[in-house]
Amino acid sequence: FSQLQHNNCISFCRICVITLAEAHPLLQNGKTIKSINYQISANCSRLQNKVSGKSKRGAQFLTELAPLCRISSSDGEEYTIYSCIRGRLIEVNENILSNPAILQEKPSTEGYIAVVLPKFEESKSITQGLLTQKEYEEVLLKR
Repeated sequence: FSQLQHNNCISFCRICVITLAEAHPLLQNGKTIKSINYQISANCSRLQNKVSGKSKRGAQFLTELAPLCRISSSDGEEYTIYSCIRGRLIEVNENILSNPAILQEKPSTEGYIAVVLPKFEESKSITQGLLTQKEYEEVLLKR
């Protein structure tokens, strides 16, 4: 999991773009993505998320442990990608369904998984808990 925070010109706007972390197994060892599924359970599909208006009415609420999607690789492995933050699901990237390769080729841009809007009062504590790129690389070196 990797999270990018976008700070818009409006200082109170905060969105989190959910992407695969550089160290995720899907981005290692030349794996090929076979399929991406936003259908979480029989009654829950992230594709059915319908958001409207300034207050983002209709957005699905996510907890830290809420699955966003399941990704299957050609070697038979399946990975569940979790939100990792509490907030409203603003958008899922439907482009990766028809072109799963962009998830690997451009994971931090066009290959994002979802956009989540954390609760305003929680957004500061969420971003304070994130690692810088340098800190993240140091964690990977210790593994």
